[in-house]
Amino acid sequence: MSDPATAGRPHGDSGEGTRAVRAGLPEPVKYEPTLPGPVFAAHYHLPGEPTGPYTYGRDDNPTWTLLERAIGELEAPGQDGVETLAFASGMAAISSVLFSQLRSGDIAVLPDDGYQALPLVRAQLEAYGIEVRTAPTGGDAQLGVLDGARLLWIESPSNPGLDVCDIRRLVEAAHARGALVAVDNTLATPLGQRPLELGADFSVASGTKQLTGHGDVLLGYVTGRAGEAMTAVRRWRKIAGAIPGPMEAWLAHRSIATLHLRVDRQAASALAVAQALRGRPEVTGLRYPGLPDDPSHKVAERQMRRYGCVVSFVLPTRARAERFLGALRLVDDATSFGGVRSTAERRGRWGGDAVPEGFIRLSVGAEDPEDLVADVLRALRESAR
Repeated sequence: MSDPATAGRPHGDSGEGTRAVRAGLPEPVKYEPTLPGPVFAAHYHLPGEPTGPYTYGRDDNPTWTLLERAIGELEAPGQDGVETLAFASGMAAISSVLFSQLRSGDIAVLPDDGYQALPLVRAQLEAYGIEVRTAPTGGDAQLGVLDGARLLWIESPSNPGLDVCDIRRLVEAAHARGALVAVDNTLATPLGQRPLELGADFSVASGTKQLTGHGDVLLGYVTGRAGEAMTAVRRWRKIAGAIPGPMEAWLAHRSIATLHLRVDRQAASALAVAQALRGRPEVTGLRYPGLPDDPSHKVAERQMRRYGCVVSFVLPTRARAERFLGALRLVDDATSFGGVRSTAERRGRWGGDAVPEGFIRLSVGAEDPEDLVADVLRALRESAR
């Protein structure tokens, strides 16, 4: 097998489907598989001086290398000097950026409507003497608390409320103040938006969700321009040992080949479900950035190529929401999102999200859209009884 660290990459101007199918593959070698199997190794043969790409299993692995190159080709196609690091989970990736870039006395700006673990992150940052300011995603409200910040954390679209901010505008304002910018790209995926092209310093995501899309892998990643900041992220991964297993990395790479197919199907079906929910008397607070009348649509269409697979809405009561979830036949009552099998949950059951008791986060899978729409509408009718 050729050295995966030096193998060629697809042209940056390839179509997204072509890029996804071929991302990260090594140069072809006769009789070798097109995607080599996972490399299980805690150590490597290392005579003499420890030079070369692979020395110890906590530092690097050939299977990670292929996956990291694949993600980099999707997040920053055709761009040189971009580095991707894979992690054991999305939270490991998030933590790596925050805790490698911030020091006691620094100021971080986080969204107050983002992922439910961010309040836990805030508490830990504050315990280390870091000031944390928060503001909503919508309306670019984080602009109002940027002065003096070292790092701006953006989540767009936000989870679970699906608000969108103008990433380029926020990046320009943050950079003018000397702040770094990280964008959580989990919900959009690199086929929905490319934060580095919008000026961000880091694109961070949970690969557990739509990137891998089968609900069987925990994974995270950070993509950024090679340099001091990414070197610090790599050092944090080494110190914390927050590394993915080779099997998880291989499964993730295998799954990326169908990302464009899944994203297109799920986005189209999510729009169909959202359209079917419009005008339903029991549904309020309907959000999907792809709806032309969604409050975030005008901003989203300027920076997103696809609008994701998640639809959110509110039913009148907690009991009504639970009856609705219980009546669904094609949608599993489960957390997470982005999988090929549709899931939904009453998000308020976890705490940590400022949502009404009847708030539903629905992740649209790859089932036939007509079947999904029929199932959702039937469950709405049955839950009224």
